[in-house]
Amino acid sequence: MNRRQWHAHAHVLRGRVAAVAGCAAALALAVTGTASARPAHHGPDPARQVLAARDGWAAYGTGTTGGARADAAHVHTVSTWEEFKAALADGGDAPKIVKVVGTIDADGPDCASFAAPGYDFGTYLKTYAPETWGRDRDLSAEPDDSPEGLRRASQARQDAYVKAYVPAHTTVIGVGAHAGFKGASLQIKGVDDVIVRNLTFESPLDCFPQWDPTDTADGNWNSEYDSVVVDGSSHVWLDHNTFTDGDHPDSTLPHYYGRLYQQHDGELDVVRGADYVTASWNVFADHDKTVLVGNSDSEAAAAVDRGRLKVTFHHNLFRDLVERAPRVRFGQVDSYNNHFVAGPDYSYSYGIGKESQLVAEHNAFTLPEGVTAGTILKKWTEAPLTAADNWVNGHRTDLIAVHNAEVPDENLKSGAGWTPVLRTRVDSPRAVPALVARLAGAGRLH
Repeated sequence: MNRRQWHAHAHVLRGRVAAVAGCAAALALAVTGTASARPAHHGPDPARQVLAARDGWAAYGTGTTGGARADAAHVHTVSTWEEFKAALADGGDAPKIVKVVGTIDADGPDCASFAAPGYDFGTYLKTYAPETWGRDRDLSAEPDDSPEGLRRASQARQDAYVKAYVPAHTTVIGVGAHAGFKGASLQIKGVDDVIVRNLTFESPLDCFPQWDPTDTADGNWNSEYDSVVVDGSSHVWLDHNTFTDGDHPDSTLPHYYGRLYQQHDGELDVVRGADYVTASWNVFADHDKTVLVGNSDSEAAAAVDRGRLKVTFHHNLFRDLVERAPRVRFGQVDSYNNHFVAGPDYSYSYGIGKESQLVAEHNAFTLPEGVTAGTILKKWTEAPLTAADNWVNGHRTDLIAVHNAEVPDENLKSGAGWTPVLRTRVDSPRAVPALVARLAGAGRLH
């Protein structure tokens, strides 16, 4: 046993002795959980750390090592968006490490800089106002020289700027406590073996949302750009990151046609046949449509997604969100030891979608007065789930039973049909709030 292991072992023993001596149970459990987490990721250089064995679905098969085997020529330190994109492109799929220093601005100069010649938002609003255009036809057939066509061209310009494509066998990691991106959309698309750690992501702000008159009875503004997209990729580990709307929460956005001018999409999407993903010790905060696993109910999507979309969420903080933490279609999703803290706009946490096989266990929920436990689950289509040993405001709660009692027309069935085995230590849900508060998010690698 080396010195670090001996200290970790002694730390555990001291926590147990303290518990016997009468210290608060939650604190003792939090200390024990902290010690148990450290050996899973310890190492001299966080940039070369790999995912521990059995640490969620990303540990399956070949595991996830990212750029751990990068040679010196493929270790980059960057502080601008241009440097970051160049570092990702260097060396193709050769193992690489990209270290991010400070906050990198990926927003571009301003929205006007992305506008296509001839685009005018005032003209767009006038042309597609419901009293003029109606609410029974969408804008998909509008020609390229129409206001909608010019909006599409403008959005394509922004798209090319704010997206960065992460290649296979890559680790992207923040240096220190204040590294991250403002307005970036990291695309992990069609590759294998990627690690993203210790970064703060301020959500991209779509300069050119599309109006869809047919989306609900009143229409909706729909936007592009998630902070991180795992698209058709496998073996991806997202760890100790913070996702937030930052300086541009939805409360600061205007309304047009009586609807919120929504300029945010998601914080994390795992879609289009992606597989073997672990999201651990992250903070997802201050957002509406937060995490999506599986992006469509269509048969075309089903052909790609059935048997895939295996994702683990553990020891994450979901704070002041509206919905989708996550919303799940198809895949086998394991969600355990997370803390959900509901805010004033809370709608639901887990969305039960088409053919989903969600296991939600050993989680803690903190709900404000007036928000009931029956809202934690939201049924979209018929799909059974497993939900055991979850605690709501300090009390063990059967989430399925309370949901069915409060929302009888959305009856949920128990039993996801599988049992997760790719877990490291499982902490008591009573300890999870303190544990996650102290250790989750960017700047808190341990």
